[in-house]
Amino acid sequence: MKKILLALLAITIVLAAILVFNTLSLTSKQVEPEPLTEVQFPETIYQNLSKAIQYPTISHNEEAIPDSTAFNGFHRFLKETFPLTHENLSLEKISDYSLLYKWEGSDPSKKPIILMSHQDVVPVDQPTLQDWEAAPFEGIITDTHIIGRGTMDDKSSLIALMESVEKLLSESFVPSRTIYLAFGHDEELGGSNGANKIAAHLKAKGIHAAMTLDEGGMLAENMVPGVEETVAMLNLAEKGYASFRLTVETTGGHSSAPPKENTIGMLAKAIVDLENNQLPYKLVKPIDYQFEYMGAELPFFKKMAFANPWLFKKPVLEALNAHTTTAPTIINGGVKDNVIPTVAEATINFRILPGETIASTKEHIQSVVSDKIKVEEAGFVTNPSPVSGIDSEAFKTLEKTIRSVFPDAIVVPGLIGGGTDARYFYEVSDDVYRFYPIRINPESMTRFHGIDEKISKENYKEIVTFTYYLIRKFG
Repeated sequence: MKKILLALLAITIVLAAILVFNTLSLTSKQVEPEPLTEVQFPETIYQNLSKAIQYPTISHNEEAIPDSTAFNGFHRFLKETFPLTHENLSLEKISDYSLLYKWEGSDPSKKPIILMSHQDVVPVDQPTLQDWEAAPFEGIITDTHIIGRGTMDDKSSLIALMESVEKLLSESFVPSRTIYLAFGHDEELGGSNGANKIAAHLKAKGIHAAMTLDEGGMLAENMVPGVEETVAMLNLAEKGYASFRLTVETTGGHSSAPPKENTIGMLAKAIVDLENNQLPYKLVKPIDYQFEYMGAELPFFKKMAFANPWLFKKPVLEALNAHTTTAPTIINGGVKDNVIPTVAEATINFRILPGETIASTKEHIQSVVSDKIKVEEAGFVTNPSPVSGIDSEAFKTLEKTIRSVFPDAIVVPGLIGGGTDARYFYEVSDDVYRFYPIRINPESMTRFHGIDEKISKENYKEIVTFTYYLIRKFG
């Protein structure tokens, strides 16, 4: 018995030593910021964003035709507001409404960069209008904020890019490398006719960039338990997107004599079974980078969990939502309260983890639900994107720019669960990243695609400042 106790004590000591060693070895990955000269922007930057919001460039659904009045009006506004940009950059329209600007660089040996945003916004639910501080398409400016649909997603980054180019041109700045500005018109519908066609156009012309940058990373405040600093989420990849329609077909019947297998009951069981049997959490790239970069900034005992994923990864992966998620979103069935329907349908949305696919997700569904249920893809689908690296010159320049503009923030490479237009640019770019410095916190997160979307003047100025220095550092 004594030998067993001694052996257990020895194992405990060794385990503790390993945990402590790994924890102490996990040191900060943050680069030193560079001092920057403050750049001054006029008050008109707020008016320009306000005017951009007033064009209701709404993406309603995949079948709807874009509102030519809104989009063409927005294009005229850009031309009138940023004259130097339109005098010095070439402009091509793709699929009628998407915009591709080219700023010719002085050194053709350098690979170009592509800076992205999107013009379209999501609709506003009419019953929620009374809950907005101001009408969503009036672009009202208060003492502290610009209010309206698109202030967060995504006209703020689009107009910020235009402001930065305009100012740099006024300073006679000439980039050494060519810079493309790519503004799709249907990102909120999956980008098939916008960003997808822009990327195909660039590929056909033989253009290959060093880096593409799009939305999808943010300055997260009070979003990570245990981390007091602002976290600059620099996302290297995005999950895939797929919805599947589950259909149950039976002979139906009268509700007074229900069959053993009821149409809606079968569908309900399938939904519950899928929610109770979700795909597993996995430590895959780029989740492992989050362990390293974020873990190094945590207090000792929380750092221990990130430094020893072989022992503690399960709760951390759950906190990071590192699995293919399952979300029932639409259900249809029934015509009358005393009639058992012959058909019932449900749509289940999945955000697919890198390493898994649309096909493997469908196989998972079919392995969980009854073989009496038909499973088929519903609408737009896309596999997870490739994962960009953290060792390239482009990443290091982007990381340095973020740290220099926001020295109090910590940069953390990661994975975004939502979809962006950036997914289409891997074939025309060495690396694809997602980051613009929109500040988010638990309260403001609900404003994305939600009620009372707005951005503070201070934060918007930060976005303009960031894009200005970003172009300078890459150019």
